[in-house]
Amino acid sequence: MNTAGHQEATARRGLELTPFRGLRYAPDRVGSLAAVTSPPYDVVVRPDGLHHLQDADPYNIVRLILPQADTADARNDQAATTLRRWLSEGVLTTDPEPGLYVYEQREGEGMLQRGIIGALRVTEPSEGLVLPHEDVMPHVVADRAALMRATSANLEPLLLTYRGNGTATDTTAVIERTIEGPPLFATTTEDGFSHRLWSITDPADLARVQSDLTLRQALIADGHHRWATYRRLRAEHGSPSPWDYGLVLLVDTARYPLRVRAIHRLLHDLPVPDALAALDGHFRVRRLEVPLAEALEALADAACAGNAYLLAGDGAFHLVDDPDPALLDRTIPTDRPAAWRTLDATVLHATLLAHIWHIPEDDPTRIAYIHDTAATVKKAESDGGTAVLMHPVREDVVRDLARQGVTMPRKSTSFGPKPASGLVLRTLDG
Repeated sequence: MNTAGHQEATARRGLELTPFRGLRYAPDRVGSLAAVTSPPYDVVVRPDGLHHLQDADPYNIVRLILPQADTADARNDQAATTLRRWLSEGVLTTDPEPGLYVYEQREGEGMLQRGIIGALRVTEPSEGLVLPHEDVMPHVVADRAALMRATSANLEPLLLTYRGNGTATDTTAVIERTIEGPPLFATTTEDGFSHRLWSITDPADLARVQSDLTLRQALIADGHHRWATYRRLRAEHGSPSPWDYGLVLLVDTARYPLRVRAIHRLLHDLPVPDALAALDGHFRVRRLEVPLAEALEALADAACAGNAYLLAGDGAFHLVDDPDPALLDRTIPTDRPAAWRTLDATVLHATLLAHIWHIPEDDPTRIAYIHDTAATVKKAESDGGTAVLMHPVREDVVRDLARQGVTMPRKSTSFGPKPASGLVLRTLDG
Protein backbone atom coordinates (compact mmCIF):
# COMPACT_ATOMS: atom_id res chain seq x y z
CA MET A 1 0.00 0.00 0.00
CA ASN A 2 1.30 3.53 -0.71
CA THR A 3 2.00 6.06 2.06
CA ALA A 4 -1.36 7.72 1.69
CA GLY A 5 -3.00 4.33 1.97
CA HIS A 6 -1.02 3.58 5.12
CA GLN A 7 -2.10 6.84 6.73
CA GLU A 8 -5.72 6.25 5.73
CA ALA A 9 -5.70 2.72 7.19
CA THR A 10 -4.07 3.92 10.41
CA ALA A 11 -6.68 6.66 10.81
CA ARG A 12 -9.34 3.96 10.65
CA ARG A 13 -7.54 1.82 13.27
CA GLY A 14 -6.07 -0.53 10.67
CA LEU A 15 -6.19 -4.31 10.71
CA GLU A 16 -6.68 -5.59 14.25
CA LEU A 17 -5.42 -9.15 14.62
CA THR A 18 -5.86 -10.64 18.07
CA PRO A 19 -4.49 -13.80 19.70
CA PHE A 20 -6.87 -16.62 20.58
CA ARG A 21 -6.71 -20.02 22.23
CA GLY A 22 -6.64 -22.33 19.26
CA LEU A 23 -8.66 -25.52 19.20
CA ARG A 24 -6.58 -28.32 17.71
CA TYR A 25 -6.67 -32.09 17.22
CA ALA A 26 -4.91 -34.16 19.87
CA PRO A 27 -2.37 -36.16 17.81
CA ASP A 28 -2.74 -39.27 19.98
CA ARG A 29 -6.51 -39.40 19.39
CA VAL A 30 -6.53 -39.44 15.56
CA GLY A 31 -5.00 -41.72 12.95
CA SER A 32 -2.87 -38.89 11.59
CA LEU A 33 -3.18 -35.13 11.31
CA ALA A 34 -3.20 -35.44 7.53
CA ALA A 35 -6.18 -37.82 7.72
CA VAL A 36 -8.35 -35.34 9.65
CA THR A 37 -7.77 -32.33 7.40
CA SER A 38 -9.82 -31.24 4.41
CA PRO A 39 -9.76 -28.61 1.71
CA PRO A 40 -12.09 -25.65 2.46
CA TYR A 41 -15.77 -26.58 2.38
CA ASP A 42 -16.33 -25.27 -1.16
CA VAL A 43 -13.37 -27.11 -2.70
CA VAL A 44 -14.46 -30.67 -1.95
CA VAL A 45 -15.16 -31.29 -5.64
CA ARG A 46 -14.24 -34.77 -6.73
CA PRO A 47 -17.24 -37.06 -7.21
CA ASP A 48 -16.36 -39.12 -4.13
CA GLY A 49 -14.65 -36.27 -2.30
CA LEU A 50 -16.94 -36.07 0.69
CA HIS A 51 -17.08 -39.81 1.25
CA HIS A 52 -13.35 -40.12 0.70
CA LEU A 53 -12.67 -37.59 3.44
CA GLN A 54 -15.22 -39.09 5.81
CA ASP A 55 -13.65 -42.51 5.33
CA ALA A 56 -10.11 -41.18 5.84
CA ASP A 57 -10.66 -40.87 9.58
CA PRO A 58 -13.81 -40.86 11.77
CA TYR A 59 -12.71 -37.46 13.06
CA ASN A 60 -12.11 -35.76 9.71
CA ILE A 61 -12.99 -32.05 9.87
CA VAL A 62 -15.38 -32.48 6.93
CA ARG A 63 -17.90 -33.85 9.45
CA LEU A 64 -18.02 -30.35 10.92
CA ILE A 65 -17.70 -28.13 7.84
CA LEU A 66 -19.96 -30.27 5.59
CA PRO A 67 -22.24 -32.30 7.89
CA GLN A 68 -24.58 -34.72 6.13
CA ALA A 69 -28.28 -35.07 6.98
CA ASP A 70 -31.66 -34.76 5.30
CA THR A 71 -32.35 -31.13 6.23
CA ALA A 72 -30.30 -28.01 6.86
CA ASP A 73 -31.35 -27.86 10.52
CA ALA A 74 -30.44 -31.51 11.00
CA ARG A 75 -27.05 -30.96 9.38
CA ASN A 76 -26.23 -28.03 11.64
CA ASP A 77 -27.45 -29.83 14.75
CA GLN A 78 -25.30 -32.78 13.77
CA ALA A 79 -22.21 -30.58 13.42
CA ALA A 80 -22.84 -28.98 16.81
CA THR A 81 -23.33 -32.38 18.46
CA THR A 82 -20.20 -33.74 16.80
CA LEU A 83 -18.12 -30.78 17.94
CA ARG A 84 -19.34 -31.10 21.54
CA ARG A 85 -18.59 -34.84 21.51
CA TRP A 86 -15.09 -34.38 20.16
CA LEU A 87 -14.42 -31.75 22.83
CA SER A 88 -15.71 -33.97 25.65
CA GLU A 89 -13.72 -36.94 24.34
CA GLY A 90 -10.51 -34.90 24.10
CA VAL A 91 -10.25 -35.36 20.34
CA LEU A 92 -10.06 -31.57 20.09
CA THR A 93 -8.20 -29.69 22.81
CA THR A 94 -7.73 -26.00 23.51
CA ASP A 95 -4.24 -24.53 23.62
CA PRO A 96 -3.26 -23.36 27.11
CA GLU A 97 -2.66 -19.69 26.28
CA PRO A 98 -3.77 -17.27 23.57
CA GLY A 99 -1.52 -16.82 20.60
CA LEU A 100 -1.22 -16.10 16.93
CA TYR A 101 -0.13 -18.97 14.69
CA VAL A 102 2.47 -19.09 11.95
CA TYR A 103 1.25 -21.40 9.20
CA GLU A 104 3.50 -22.74 6.46
CA GLN A 105 2.52 -24.63 3.31
CA ARG A 106 5.12 -26.05 0.97
CA GLU A 107 4.83 -28.04 -2.25
CA GLY A 108 8.04 -29.95 -2.84
CA GLU A 109 10.88 -27.57 -3.68
CA GLY A 110 8.54 -25.09 -5.33
CA MET A 111 5.57 -23.29 -3.81
CA LEU A 112 6.16 -21.83 -0.34
CA GLN A 113 3.58 -19.84 1.60
CA ARG A 114 3.80 -18.51 5.13
CA GLY A 115 1.32 -16.37 6.99
CA ILE A 116 -0.25 -15.52 10.33
CA ILE A 117 -3.49 -17.05 11.63
CA GLY A 118 -5.43 -14.98 14.13
CA ALA A 119 -8.79 -13.49 15.01
CA LEU A 120 -9.31 -10.39 12.87
CA ARG A 121 -11.67 -7.57 13.79
CA VAL A 122 -14.63 -7.77 11.41
CA THR A 123 -15.12 -4.58 9.40
CA GLU A 124 -17.46 -3.29 6.73
CA PRO A 125 -16.31 -2.71 3.13
CA SER A 126 -16.89 1.02 3.64
CA GLU A 127 -14.03 1.08 6.15
CA GLY A 128 -11.61 0.16 3.36
CA LEU A 129 -9.60 -2.29 5.48
CA VAL A 130 -10.74 -5.72 4.30
CA LEU A 131 -11.58 -5.47 0.61
CA PRO A 132 -13.90 -7.94 -1.09
CA HIS A 133 -13.41 -8.44 -4.81
CA GLU A 134 -16.35 -10.73 -5.55
CA ASP A 135 -20.08 -10.71 -4.99
CA VAL A 136 -21.60 -13.41 -2.79
CA MET A 137 -24.62 -15.67 -3.10
CA PRO A 138 -27.14 -15.03 -0.30
CA HIS A 139 -28.12 -18.67 0.13
CA VAL A 140 -24.48 -19.66 0.75
CA VAL A 141 -24.06 -16.92 3.37
CA ALA A 142 -27.26 -18.08 5.06
CA ASP A 143 -26.00 -21.67 5.06
CA ARG A 144 -22.61 -20.78 6.56
CA ALA A 145 -24.24 -18.47 9.12
CA ALA A 146 -26.57 -21.23 10.31
CA LEU A 147 -23.62 -23.59 10.72
CA MET A 148 -21.58 -21.03 12.68
CA ARG A 149 -24.54 -20.22 14.91
CA ALA A 150 -25.09 -23.90 15.66
CA THR A 151 -21.46 -24.69 16.42
CA SER A 152 -20.52 -21.28 17.89
CA ALA A 153 -17.18 -21.69 16.18
CA ASN A 154 -15.00 -20.52 13.30
CA LEU A 155 -14.23 -23.92 11.81
CA GLU A 156 -11.76 -22.86 9.09
CA PRO A 157 -9.73 -19.71 8.38
CA LEU A 158 -10.33 -17.36 5.48
CA LEU A 159 -7.37 -16.50 3.25
CA LEU A 160 -6.58 -12.78 3.20
CA THR A 161 -3.63 -11.10 1.52
CA TYR A 162 -1.84 -7.82 2.11
CA ARG A 163 1.12 -6.17 0.46
CA GLY A 164 4.15 -5.55 2.61
CA ASN A 165 7.09 -3.56 1.33
CA GLY A 166 8.97 -6.67 0.19
CA THR A 167 11.51 -6.54 2.98
CA ALA A 168 11.74 -8.04 6.46
CA THR A 169 8.91 -6.12 8.05
CA ASP A 170 8.10 -6.67 11.69
CA THR A 171 5.60 -9.42 10.85
CA THR A 172 8.03 -11.13 8.49
CA ALA A 173 10.82 -10.91 11.04
CA VAL A 174 8.62 -12.54 13.68
CA ILE A 175 7.54 -15.26 11.26
CA GLU A 176 11.09 -16.09 10.22
CA ARG A 177 12.34 -16.12 13.79
CA THR A 178 9.43 -18.30 14.91
CA ILE A 179 10.01 -21.00 12.26
CA GLU A 180 13.52 -21.57 13.60
CA GLY A 181 11.92 -23.32 16.57
CA PRO A 182 10.09 -26.65 16.63
CA PRO A 183 6.57 -26.55 15.16
CA LEU A 184 3.44 -27.60 17.02
CA PHE A 185 3.04 -30.18 14.28
CA ALA A 186 4.15 -31.08 10.78
CA THR A 187 2.19 -33.20 8.33
CA THR A 188 1.90 -33.87 4.62
CA THR A 189 -1.52 -34.17 2.99
CA GLU A 190 -2.38 -36.39 0.04
CA ASP A 191 -2.12 -33.48 -2.40
CA GLY A 192 1.63 -33.39 -1.72
CA PHE A 193 1.62 -30.21 0.39
CA SER A 194 3.47 -30.20 3.69
CA HIS A 195 1.95 -28.18 6.52
CA ARG A 196 3.62 -26.82 9.66
CA LEU A 197 2.17 -24.70 12.46
CA TRP A 198 3.86 -22.71 15.21
CA SER A 199 2.37 -20.56 17.98
CA ILE A 200 3.41 -17.00 18.86
CA THR A 201 2.72 -16.23 22.51
CA ASP A 202 5.57 -13.88 23.46
CA PRO A 203 3.99 -10.48 24.26
CA ALA A 204 6.73 -8.54 22.44
CA ASP A 205 6.36 -10.60 19.26
CA LEU A 206 2.58 -10.31 19.40
CA ALA A 207 2.88 -6.54 19.76
CA ARG A 208 5.24 -6.31 16.75
CA VAL A 209 2.84 -8.22 14.53
CA GLN A 210 -0.19 -6.29 15.69
CA SER A 211 1.55 -2.94 15.25
CA ASP A 212 2.75 -3.81 11.76
CA LEU A 213 -0.68 -4.95 10.61
CA THR A 214 -2.32 -1.68 11.66
CA LEU A 215 -0.53 -0.23 8.61
CA ARG A 216 -1.98 -2.78 6.20
CA GLN A 217 -5.06 -3.21 4.06
CA ALA A 218 -6.22 -6.75 3.26
CA LEU A 219 -7.79 -8.28 0.17
CA ILE A 220 -10.07 -11.29 0.56
CA ALA A 221 -8.35 -13.96 -1.50
CA ASP A 222 -10.60 -16.85 -0.50
CA GLY A 223 -13.63 -16.82 1.77
CA HIS A 224 -15.98 -14.04 0.62
CA HIS A 225 -19.02 -15.96 1.83
CA ARG A 226 -17.48 -16.66 5.21
CA TRP A 227 -16.43 -13.00 5.63
CA ALA A 228 -19.99 -11.94 4.77
CA THR A 229 -21.11 -14.50 7.36
CA TYR A 230 -18.81 -12.96 9.98
CA ARG A 231 -20.34 -9.56 9.24
CA ARG A 232 -23.89 -10.91 9.54
CA LEU A 233 -23.23 -12.70 12.82
CA ARG A 234 -21.40 -9.73 14.32
CA ALA A 235 -24.47 -7.58 13.58
CA GLU A 236 -26.77 -10.19 15.12
CA HIS A 237 -24.80 -10.50 18.35
CA GLY A 238 -23.96 -6.83 18.85
CA SER A 239 -20.72 -5.44 20.25
CA PRO A 240 -18.68 -6.13 22.18
CA SER A 241 -18.70 -9.90 21.75
CA PRO A 242 -16.43 -12.67 20.44
CA TRP A 243 -18.35 -12.36 17.16
CA ASP A 244 -16.59 -9.03 16.55
CA TYR A 245 -13.68 -11.15 15.29
CA GLY A 246 -13.29 -13.91 12.73
CA LEU A 247 -10.63 -16.53 12.02
CA VAL A 248 -8.29 -15.60 9.14
CA LEU A 249 -4.93 -16.43 7.60
CA LEU A 250 -3.05 -13.28 6.52
CA VAL A 251 -0.35 -13.68 3.86
CA ASP A 252 2.02 -10.98 2.61
CA THR A 253 1.96 -11.60 -1.16
CA ALA A 254 4.87 -9.24 -1.73
CA ARG A 255 6.97 -11.88 0.04
CA TYR A 256 4.93 -15.03 -0.62
CA PRO A 257 3.02 -14.64 -3.92
CA LEU A 258 -0.10 -16.72 -4.29
CA ARG A 259 -1.26 -18.67 -7.30
CA VAL A 260 -4.33 -17.23 -8.98
CA ARG A 261 -6.48 -19.80 -10.76
CA ALA A 262 -9.87 -19.75 -12.38
CA ILE A 263 -13.11 -21.14 -11.01
CA HIS A 264 -15.05 -23.02 -13.65
CA ARG A 265 -18.79 -23.35 -14.24
CA LEU A 266 -20.81 -26.52 -14.67
CA LEU A 267 -24.14 -25.89 -16.37
CA HIS A 268 -26.63 -28.56 -15.42
CA ASP A 269 -29.21 -29.71 -17.96
CA LEU A 270 -27.61 -27.77 -20.81
CA PRO A 271 -26.02 -30.21 -23.27
CA VAL A 272 -23.00 -28.96 -25.18
CA PRO A 273 -24.77 -29.01 -28.59
CA ASP A 274 -27.53 -26.76 -27.23
CA ALA A 275 -25.01 -24.40 -25.62
CA LEU A 276 -23.07 -24.12 -28.89
CA ALA A 277 -26.18 -23.65 -31.03
CA ALA A 278 -27.19 -20.64 -28.95
CA LEU A 279 -23.81 -19.00 -29.64
CA ASP A 280 -24.26 -19.00 -33.40
CA GLY A 281 -23.59 -15.53 -34.78
CA HIS A 282 -22.59 -14.15 -31.38
CA PHE A 283 -19.19 -15.77 -30.73
CA ARG A 284 -16.59 -17.60 -32.78
CA VAL A 285 -16.50 -21.32 -31.95
CA ARG A 286 -13.65 -23.71 -32.84
CA ARG A 287 -13.66 -27.42 -32.04
CA LEU A 288 -10.40 -28.71 -30.55
CA GLU A 289 -9.62 -32.43 -30.71
CA VAL A 290 -6.72 -32.19 -28.25
CA PRO A 291 -5.96 -33.20 -24.63
CA LEU A 292 -7.02 -30.92 -21.79
CA ALA A 293 -3.55 -29.41 -21.32
CA GLU A 294 -3.34 -28.34 -24.95
CA ALA A 295 -6.88 -27.01 -24.88
CA LEU A 296 -5.99 -24.84 -21.88
CA GLU A 297 -2.96 -23.52 -23.74
CA ALA A 298 -5.22 -22.53 -26.62
CA LEU A 299 -7.53 -20.82 -24.14
CA ALA A 300 -4.62 -18.87 -22.64
CA ASP A 301 -3.51 -17.70 -26.09
CA ALA A 302 -7.04 -16.62 -27.01
CA ALA A 303 -7.51 -14.84 -23.68
CA CYS A 304 -4.57 -12.57 -24.49
CA ALA A 305 -6.63 -11.10 -27.34
CA GLY A 306 -10.01 -10.84 -25.60
CA ASN A 307 -12.76 -12.77 -23.88
CA ALA A 308 -12.39 -16.52 -24.32
CA TYR A 309 -13.79 -19.74 -22.84
CA LEU A 310 -13.55 -23.48 -23.29
CA LEU A 311 -16.75 -25.50 -23.44
CA ALA A 312 -16.58 -29.23 -22.72
CA GLY A 313 -18.79 -32.16 -21.90
CA ASP A 314 -19.21 -33.99 -25.20
CA GLY A 315 -15.75 -35.54 -25.43
CA ALA A 316 -14.14 -32.56 -27.16
CA PHE A 317 -13.21 -28.96 -26.33
CA HIS A 318 -14.77 -25.96 -27.99
CA LEU A 319 -12.86 -22.65 -27.92
CA VAL A 320 -15.34 -19.79 -27.70
CA ASP A 321 -13.99 -16.29 -28.32
CA ASP A 322 -14.30 -13.11 -30.43
CA PRO A 323 -17.70 -11.95 -29.12
CA ASP A 324 -19.86 -9.64 -31.21
CA PRO A 325 -19.05 -6.08 -29.97
CA ALA A 326 -22.63 -4.96 -30.53
CA LEU A 327 -23.85 -7.80 -28.31
CA LEU A 328 -21.46 -6.76 -25.54
CA ASP A 329 -22.63 -3.15 -25.84
CA ARG A 330 -26.22 -4.29 -25.31
CA THR A 331 -25.60 -6.67 -22.43
CA ILE A 332 -22.67 -5.34 -20.34
CA PRO A 333 -23.49 -2.63 -17.76
CA THR A 334 -21.75 0.65 -18.50
CA ASP A 335 -21.54 1.99 -14.94
CA ARG A 336 -18.31 0.15 -14.07
CA PRO A 337 -14.65 0.66 -15.04
CA ALA A 338 -13.40 -0.76 -18.35
CA ALA A 339 -11.30 -3.32 -16.45
CA TRP A 340 -14.52 -4.75 -15.01
CA ARG A 341 -16.54 -4.59 -18.25
CA THR A 342 -13.92 -6.62 -20.11
CA LEU A 343 -13.46 -9.37 -17.52
CA ASP A 344 -14.19 -12.87 -18.81
CA ALA A 345 -16.42 -13.43 -15.78
CA THR A 346 -18.38 -10.25 -16.51
CA VAL A 347 -19.05 -11.27 -20.11
CA LEU A 348 -19.87 -14.81 -19.02
CA HIS A 349 -22.44 -13.72 -16.45
CA ALA A 350 -23.98 -10.70 -18.20
CA THR A 351 -23.90 -11.95 -21.78
CA LEU A 352 -23.66 -15.73 -21.90
CA LEU A 353 -25.53 -16.82 -18.78
CA ALA A 354 -28.13 -14.06 -18.54
CA HIS A 355 -28.74 -13.21 -22.22
CA ILE A 356 -27.89 -16.27 -24.31
CA TRP A 357 -28.34 -19.32 -22.08
CA HIS A 358 -30.85 -17.80 -19.60
CA ILE A 359 -29.26 -19.46 -16.57
CA PRO A 360 -29.53 -17.69 -13.17
CA GLU A 361 -26.05 -17.38 -11.68
CA ASP A 362 -27.23 -18.14 -8.15
CA ASP A 363 -29.48 -21.15 -8.85
CA PRO A 364 -27.63 -24.26 -7.63
CA THR A 365 -29.99 -26.49 -9.61
CA ARG A 366 -28.81 -24.86 -12.84
CA ILE A 367 -25.15 -24.00 -12.22
CA ALA A 368 -22.25 -25.18 -10.06
CA TYR A 369 -18.89 -23.53 -9.41
CA ILE A 370 -15.93 -25.94 -9.40
CA HIS A 371 -12.24 -25.20 -8.81
CA ASP A 372 -10.72 -28.35 -10.31
CA THR A 373 -10.51 -28.25 -14.11
CA ALA A 374 -10.45 -31.98 -14.80
CA ALA A 375 -13.26 -32.60 -12.29
CA THR A 376 -15.44 -30.02 -14.04
CA VAL A 377 -14.96 -31.70 -17.41
CA LYS A 378 -15.54 -35.18 -15.97
CA LYS A 379 -18.73 -34.10 -14.22
CA ALA A 380 -20.09 -32.47 -17.39
CA GLU A 381 -19.38 -35.60 -19.42
CA SER A 382 -21.01 -37.90 -16.88
CA ASP A 383 -24.09 -35.69 -16.35
CA GLY A 384 -24.66 -34.49 -19.91
CA GLY A 385 -24.12 -30.85 -18.98
CA THR A 386 -21.71 -28.20 -20.20
CA ALA A 387 -18.43 -27.27 -18.53
CA VAL A 388 -17.34 -23.67 -19.05
CA LEU A 389 -13.60 -23.46 -18.39
CA MET A 390 -12.17 -20.05 -17.53
CA HIS A 391 -8.75 -18.39 -17.77
CA PRO A 392 -7.49 -16.87 -14.48
CA VAL A 393 -7.45 -13.15 -13.72
CA ARG A 394 -4.18 -11.48 -12.69
CA GLU A 395 -3.88 -10.52 -9.00
CA ASP A 396 -3.05 -6.90 -9.81
CA VAL A 397 -6.35 -6.55 -11.72
CA VAL A 398 -8.25 -8.02 -8.77
CA ARG A 399 -6.57 -5.75 -6.24
CA ASP A 400 -6.99 -2.62 -8.38
CA LEU A 401 -10.73 -3.19 -8.80
CA ALA A 402 -11.14 -3.95 -5.09
CA ARG A 403 -9.44 -0.69 -4.15
CA GLN A 404 -11.92 1.13 -6.39
CA GLY A 405 -14.74 -0.54 -4.48
CA VAL A 406 -15.74 -2.57 -7.54
CA THR A 407 -16.64 -6.21 -6.94
CA MET A 408 -16.13 -8.82 -9.62
CA PRO A 409 -18.79 -11.38 -10.57
CA ARG A 410 -19.05 -14.12 -7.97
CA LYS A 411 -16.55 -16.96 -8.10
CA SER A 412 -14.24 -15.07 -10.47
CA THR A 413 -10.93 -16.18 -8.98
CA SER A 414 -9.31 -18.92 -6.95
CA PHE A 415 -6.27 -17.86 -4.94
CA GLY A 416 -4.08 -20.55 -3.50
CA PRO A 417 -2.76 -22.55 -1.97
CA LYS A 418 -5.72 -22.41 0.37
CA PRO A 419 -5.23 -23.17 4.07
CA ALA A 420 -6.16 -26.69 5.01
CA SER A 421 -9.20 -26.97 7.24
CA GLY A 422 -8.76 -28.80 10.52
CA LEU A 423 -5.37 -27.45 11.59
CA VAL A 424 -6.66 -24.85 14.05
CA LEU A 425 -10.23 -23.82 14.98
CA ARG A 426 -11.66 -21.00 17.10
CA THR A 427 -14.58 -21.30 19.50
CA LEU A 428 -16.75 -18.29 20.32
CA ASP A 429 -18.64 -19.39 23.42
CA GLY A 430 -15.77 -19.48 25.83
